Amino acid sequence: MPELPDLPVRGALDRIVATLAEHETAVLVAPPGTGKTTLVPLALAAGTTGRVLVAEPRRLAARAAAGRMAALLGESVGETVGYSVRGDRRVGKSTRVEVVTSGLLVRRLQGDPELAGVDVVVLDECHERHLDADLLLALLLDARAGLRPDLGVLATSATVAAERLSVLLGGDGAAPVVEVQGRAYPVEMTYVPSLPRERIEAHVARATRAALAETEGDVLVFLPGAAEIRRTTTLLADMHGVDVVPLHGRLSATGQDAALRPGSQRRVVLSTAVAESSLTVPGVRAVVDSGLARVPRIDRGRGLSGLATVRVSAAVAAQRAGRAGREAAGRVWRCWPEYEHSTLPAYPEPEIRTADLTRLALELACWGTADGHGLAWWDPPPPGGLAAGRDVLRALGAVDADGAVTDRGRAIARIGLHPRLARALLDGAPEVGARAAAEVVTVLDDDTLITGVDLTAGLRVLRRERPARWRKEVERLARLADPAEGVDDPAFVVALAHPERLARRRGPGSTSYLMVGGTAVTLPHGSGLGDAEWLAVGVATRDPGRSDGWIRSAAVADEQLARRAASNLLTTADEVAWTDGDVVARRVERLGAIVLSEKPIRNPNRELLSAAIQDGLISTGLTLLRWNPDAIALRQRLEFLHRTLGEPWPAVDDDALLAAADTWLGPELATARKRADLERIDAGQSLRRLLPWPDATRLDELAPERLQVPSGSRPRLDYSTDPPVLAVTVQEVFGWTDAPRLADGRVPIVLHLLSPAQRPVAVTADLASFWRNGWLQVRADLRGRYPKHAWPEDPTTVPAHRGTARNASRG
Repeated sequence: MPELPDLPVRGALDRIVATLAEHETAVLVAPPGTGKTTLVPLALAAGTTGRVLVAEPRRLAARAAAGRMAALLGESVGETVGYSVRGDRRVGKSTRVEVVTSGLLVRRLQGDPELAGVDVVVLDECHERHLDADLLLALLLDARAGLRPDLGVLATSATVAAERLSVLLGGDGAAPVVEVQGRAYPVEMTYVPSLPRERIEAHVARATRAALAETEGDVLVFLPGAAEIRRTTTLLADMHGVDVVPLHGRLSATGQDAALRPGSQRRVVLSTAVAESSLTVPGVRAVVDSGLARVPRIDRGRGLSGLATVRVSAAVAAQRAGRAGREAAGRVWRCWPEYEHSTLPAYPEPEIRTADLTRLALELACWGTADGHGLAWWDPPPPGGLAAGRDVLRALGAVDADGAVTDRGRAIARIGLHPRLARALLDGAPEVGARAAAEVVTVLDDDTLITGVDLTAGLRVLRRERPARWRKEVERLARLADPAEGVDDPAFVVALAHPERLARRRGPGSTSYLMVGGTAVTLPHGSGLGDAEWLAVGVATRDPGRSDGWIRSAAVADEQLARRAASNLLTTADEVAWTDGDVVARRVERLGAIVLSEKPIRNPNRELLSAAIQDGLISTGLTLLRWNPDAIALRQRLEFLHRTLGEPWPAVDDDALLAAADTWLGPELATARKRADLERIDAGQSLRRLLPWPDATRLDELAPERLQVPSGSRPRLDYSTDPPVLAVTVQEVFGWTDAPRLADGRVPIVLHLLSPAQRPVAVTADLASFWRNGWLQVRADLRGRYPKHAWPEDPTTVPAHRGTARNASRG
């Protein structure tokens, strides 16, 4: 083997090889730039006879690692060192080290769980916690436990949080951990807060200009995605003597290679997260960090999945900063205030907790454990996310009712795409042609291939320009599909992939659409899609804080296409509901959440009708019923007895009455068909069904509706207050020394004593005290106002009367 470069890991190679030979599993902790990705696999291959597989989380990293190792050996890729990524493989008969992506190795493991001819698997950059990498780790450990106990597994990580990895790899014990210290130069940190209303691209461009002015060498800039890279490139286009170079996973191989080679003049390399740890960008002396990353997220409630922009973790920020000190002292510009740094999460959120798990669910079904039980997970898949993934697979016919993989599911898995896209390819090819289906699916899998919202227009540009990256993937997928020819219809293929994203305009001239899945989405102005009534939405995203989504990519569709592509979502059902204040009964044909047609029903199902009536009563309230004064009074009396005596007197507040509607309104509800029927119900008559028997026989004794006073009148008691009130003219209670009490003497009545003009002159719950202490003042006032009436000094000795009757007492 040629002389290896003097990187920090070189001195530990013998120890790493010996540790793995003795224990068969091990963890290597080494920061970026130590040589763990390139030197360790070569050393392992020198000590074995079989092949060494190196699993990388990204295609770009796999190709770059293979190229670097081949260069160290003075060979071309495909000789001793090769690589295999989706759609591209350079491996020969003499290849000893093969670098593969984690997802591709999962597929290979599914086909050959013994990994025949492989001695060691290196799981590189485990700390990044990509979904495919976590799944690969679980499947490898399962294969070791059952079929290949001799298979060596070395997990590498750039962070020191290796304890969990060690336990997982060790099985019964803990796998040994080998640590290698990096050779880092000092790095000076500068924090650059954003200006008011400054977009991230402008913010980063401002920091980049400062880095160019204050340092020498190349500048590595971290941005969340390809779109931000394009916009930042435009903002930096006026710089002279500086090459602005993009670096992201969607670039062509030529473009990626150019970013990883030193340039002829100073460079600004605008990169996504691919340059955090698994790649080395030479010549970098300064780093500008946007503090943002793009990660997979799924919004299950709205049926939207894709990439979300999030703040980076402290561990990722440290890795990015370390890139400035790889070759010499460097400087870092962080595009956030210094005080915010302490609020960053410690480590990245594992993708398995937040991403769409449909593809993971399919791989587990192919492995024979639909729920993932029995596997050793770093973090187990969330049950809800896994169940949602299995639901999608059942709809695609990829798994059966028990979650077991079907032949169709295995065919979908072999495509190597998300199951939705694989389904669109397999089912779309016979309808639109293999190549046309492959073209649409390639664009859905990589939405950076086109700009603008109009997917059909974007395809026309791609067909005309034929970029190599797109052409190679289209050819690969077309070979996997039915070779039949058909009529090119991009919208149909999009709808096969995402039937729940078929969308219909919500009104004439509107830019708002309702998707089959129930989510509202907005079509941006200037989309080029005109006033289409139907759209097949390929990509939709939702900004934080918004309930509606944005259409990012779509093709014009129509109702006939929607019915054909999403036929399993078509339903016809009788719907009886309380809508806009009354019962509406209709027969509705729906495509998911979209109403296609409806017509009235004359005789709806009785159970549906009753449920709608009850919904109306609950949503509108008891005021729907007819409450005459007697009904109101009865309810107040019952409420008084429930409050005072408790059981068996029932609660009659709104919540209690609505909860017991079947009991006291049962017969009326059973025959009601519309709002008017409810409005005719005598609430008082129905309320009597709640009276407890035999206690109800004492209702008029415990809480009389009216009370006879000494004059012989029977005024109504007011139970709307607590305690109840009896309003009566003062002359009618002459002779009373005390008022009666209610509820078996528990509650006194409050007397509102009135003048002959029915105006209050006194309020008392203690009549005897009033006659003694308050009457003289009231009497004096009444004598002046009403001289024709008798106002005795001692009302307890005078008969009660109505009107102006006088007697011999002093008046």
